[in-house]
Amino acid sequence: MKRWVCVIVPVLVLTSLIAWRVDQKKAEIAGQANQRAARMNGPAVASLAPVQIRDITRTFEATGSLEAPLNVKIAPKITGRIELLDVREGDRVRKGQVLVRIDSSEVEANVQQQRAALAEAQFRLAQAQMSQNPSDVAVNTQIQQQKASVSSAKADYNQARKTRDAQVAAAAASVKDAESKIDNATAVINSAKANLENAKTKYNRVQSLHLKGFVSTQVVDDAKATQSVQESALEMAKSQLKSANATKDAAQQQWELAKGKGEADIEAAYAKLVQARASLEYAKANTSQKSAYRQSIAALKASVAAAQASLRSAESKRQDTVLISPLDGYVTGRYSDPGAIASPTQPILSVQFMKQIWVTVSTPEEVCVKLHIGQPVKIKLDAFPGKTFEASIIQINPAADPQSRQFSVRVIMSNSQNLLKPGMFAHVSMETDRVSKAVVVPREAVLRDKTGSYVVVVNEDHKAQRVIVTPGAEDDKFVCVNGVLQPGQNVVTMCGIPIKDGQMVVTGGRRGPGGPGGNRRSGGKDQ
Repeated sequence: MKRWVCVIVPVLVLTSLIAWRVDQKKAEIAGQANQRAARMNGPAVASLAPVQIRDITRTFEATGSLEAPLNVKIAPKITGRIELLDVREGDRVRKGQVLVRIDSSEVEANVQQQRAALAEAQFRLAQAQMSQNPSDVAVNTQIQQQKASVSSAKADYNQARKTRDAQVAAAAASVKDAESKIDNATAVINSAKANLENAKTKYNRVQSLHLKGFVSTQVVDDAKATQSVQESALEMAKSQLKSANATKDAAQQQWELAKGKGEADIEAAYAKLVQARASLEYAKANTSQKSAYRQSIAALKASVAAAQASLRSAESKRQDTVLISPLDGYVTGRYSDPGAIASPTQPILSVQFMKQIWVTVSTPEEVCVKLHIGQPVKIKLDAFPGKTFEASIIQINPAADPQSRQFSVRVIMSNSQNLLKPGMFAHVSMETDRVSKAVVVPREAVLRDKTGSYVVVVNEDHKAQRVIVTPGAEDDKFVCVNGVLQPGQNVVTMCGIPIKDGQMVVTGGRRGPGGPGGNRRSGGKDQ
């Protein structure tokens, strides 16, 4: 019995305590509900901000490291011991300044050896040229003489042809003139025959009349004399015809003689021309000796050229023993010391150009298409907090990285004060979009629920009104709203409780960058 009492009593006590705690919790919940209802029915305390007109600028933020546009690793072209090396990291150097000297004793000996070899090759060439000149003169003289003989024989040949043509033409003209005279004599004979026949007819008629006694003897004698004259004229014309035929025969013979003699003279002149040409070819054949001399001279000239090239190579290696700075900048690395052996595969110094500094950042394709060469850029450095540096885009890689699909953009900035150092961490800000004179509200003023985006406007009577808006471009502080808002209207940026349409709103509280706190999201559920 006592055992049951020991069990029941603790159970009853525990049950009583649980019931009492439940009653207390219900009382607390009821009190909180009453307080919440009071707050919901009373004026809401909120932070307000005016609707403004301003430019909205959208930027792309990226990070990168400062780098020098030129970073030169200075290494020798030859192997040798370092004799001079005075500069160290941080030293400023000028373009053309001597930075390193390498032992040049072996190189200098090679230069002197190549000079001696060049002098010897030039001496051999001069000797060969001196022995070549007399032989060349003799061969050239013989060739010139034979060329003159060929020219003379050619002239005689041409003259023989011209003489033949002239004599033949003259003889042909004589033949033609004789033929003309024959034609004239023939015409005279025909005329004389006609005149004689006429005289004979007249004489016969007069003689008949005289026998009849109609005319005197004198008339008969005159007719007889006329007949005799015409007979004489006929004989004279025949004599002229004979003479003309003889002249023609002589002219024909002269033409044949001139033609034959001209052909013979031409053949003789042509034979002399052929002989002169053969002599010229023989003289030219003697130039084989001259060609051998020329080949020898060419070989010696090639030897001189090779010696000159070897000397230039040796002198170039002597210049390679002195390393100079290729640019104005600073020494950023020293990898050897005086006395060490330098080789072409091992840099001795590193020099960087720092009058200008580059920053390379990666951008996605939707940002890259909005950038252009020369576009202003703002840069902030962790080494200079609160300070903004001006820069501009100098390069945009047209091809994206195949792995990240990012486009590299290179920015250049001046470093005239030498404040910027390669390797510093940089924050780059590039403008991608700009909307001018946009109606904007603070970002935290725009609320969203299942119906869309809206803002809570507080009018002059301090009453709230929900206004539907369409958010547009935005930056880190403001967002452009397309709706019925007017500049100067006040909108709620932060409130501890949801605000209903028509509810009284009084200013107060604290405006924060993240919005109205934990209750902001629930503010849009019971509107």
